[in-house]
Amino acid sequence: MSVRRPAVAGAFYPAQPDRLRDQIEACFTHERGPGRLPGGERAPRDTLAVVCPHAGYVYSGPAAAHSYLALAEQKKPDTVVVLGPNHTGWGSPVSMMGEGSWETPLGRVRLDSELAKAIFEAAGVIDYDETAFLREHSVEVQVPFLQYIYGDFKLVPVCMGYQDLQTSREVGEAIHRASEGRDVLVVASTDLTHQEPQQSANRKDRMIIDSIQAMDEERLQKVVHDNRLTTCGYGPVSAALVASKLDGAKKAELLSYYTSGDIVGDYGGVVGYAAVRITK
Repeated sequence: MSVRRPAVAGAFYPAQPDRLRDQIEACFTHERGPGRLPGGERAPRDTLAVVCPHAGYVYSGPAAAHSYLALAEQKKPDTVVVLGPNHTGWGSPVSMMGEGSWETPLGRVRLDSELAKAIFEAAGVIDYDETAFLREHSVEVQVPFLQYIYGDFKLVPVCMGYQDLQTSREVGEAIHRASEGRDVLVVASTDLTHQEPQQSANRKDRMIIDSIQAMDEERLQKVVHDNRLTTCGYGPVSAALVASKLDGAKKAELLSYYTSGDIVGDYGGVVGYAAVRITK
């Protein structure tokens, strides 16, 4: 059975387990984070999907922590499907891993081979292709957060090179069909505007956030293309919206938004980060 080894441990997040847990907890308690650690009894889960950023934890971790606190306070799913964009260009246009495990400094997560097979059979656009994940960070940075809040769970990673509307809808519909009778959560991994001045990034990011809150994947895609936005994971977000709406989602709630400039104080060329949860 194959094991996907960490590619960005020691760069995007610490490679030592204790330091990694400490940094994850620092993201929760950060002034830009939710301000507290997860804890207490879990409520029934009405969250079908979340949107999380995927930069280094020092930058985007506090935003991601908002989504993960919301998840930590609700019932744990059996399987998490993490959808990320393909930054490297390696692998098939839409790639998935379905056998083996995924390793981080916090241990190994089993891949859900049964759900992966069901998604594969429901979507002709998806291939089994591990090469897409070898150096890709967009899915990887979500996994330690998931391990921290859930402990043991199963994972299906999907890497989207093609992010057009038709592909996104096919992926989202396949996840919906494959998830029938299963307890599945979707995580869509994306950063927003890349390397633009703060004012410009805020304006463009608002277009993306408004489209997500409207739960309109077609509007999201049009906004990205018409304005040449640099949001890297609009396909994963579109697919998550499609799957969630088919599962009965009624609301998309913005939990956090800021830019890298708000973290480091340099507003000349920033990256935008948002956390959103999509609920019944």
